[in-house]
Amino acid sequence: MSKDRDDDVDTSGARDSDAAVPTGKAGRGDTTVASRVRTDADKPEDTRASRANPFQYIAQVAEELRKVIWPTRNQMVTYTIVVFLFLIFMTALVSGVDFGAGKLVELVFDR
Repeated sequence: MSKDRDDDVDTSGARDSDAAVPTGKAGRGDTTVASRVRTDADKPEDTRASRANPFQYIAQVAEELRKVIWPTRNQMVTYTIVVFLFLIFMTALVSGVDFGAGKLVELVFDR
């Protein structure tokens, strides 16, 4: 006879220990959730202690810029074309909606 995975599950709601064990199931009234323990990661970081002088800052910026993977010329041309086509589309869309709304207002409030 095969053993089901659910055979070991405690369905009575009773716990052997008094420690709260989160179940991950919402709406169960028979369980309590353990309170969260604060750790060092919860403390705000003090950034004022180790500020770099302006020259170190410029050197760090230059170092980070060397790590950047810059797009190729072909990628930049492609991205620029996509941006311009999107700009033309959105301009036409907004202009069309504005024109249509204007005509609708003229039709409703015929003079």
